[in-house]
Amino acid sequence: MSGAMKRLRLEYKNFQEKPDGGIHIQPKSDNFLDWVAVIEGPKGTPYEGGSFTINIEVPPSYPFNPPKLRFKTPVYHPNISRDGRICMDLLKRNWSPALTLSSLLISLVSLMGAPNPDDPLVFTIADTYKNDRELFDLTAMHWTRAYATDNTDFMNHCGI
Repeated sequence: MSGAMKRLRLEYKNFQEKPDGGIHIQPKSDNFLDWVAVIEGPKGTPYEGGSFTINIEVPPSYPFNPPKLRFKTPVYHPNISRDGRICMDLLKRNWSPALTLSSLLISLVSLMGAPNPDDPLVFTIADTYKNDRELFDLTAMHWTRAYATDNTDFMNHCGI
């Protein structure tokens, strides 16, 4: 068994023993390199009440290289593109082998609650966030209601 597999099995065991409220994660198969996660929108944000599905691809070189996270659920956010790509420094230049899938997902929930409009992936959304926060919040809430209120497929898959 490779080092990545051992590490991922340990991370999954730890997550099962100490689940993080609002974060659900499950390998898609026994190979442990493809995962699916659902994070609940942070309270007090336009994403509250939503459940957001994320696909996670883990490279065989993990934990020395970061996994690729991509939102399957559309999200109106300056750091998340329409096709689900995420602009988060931990996924690139600030990656550390000490990070885990769980810690990345916790950081992603934090990013949802506190966007970084100064390092956007979607400049028009960043501009709206900076210059018309009310419109940003209303649009993000609308997208949350439209796209993130039914993730029963994942929940059924995970037995949640």
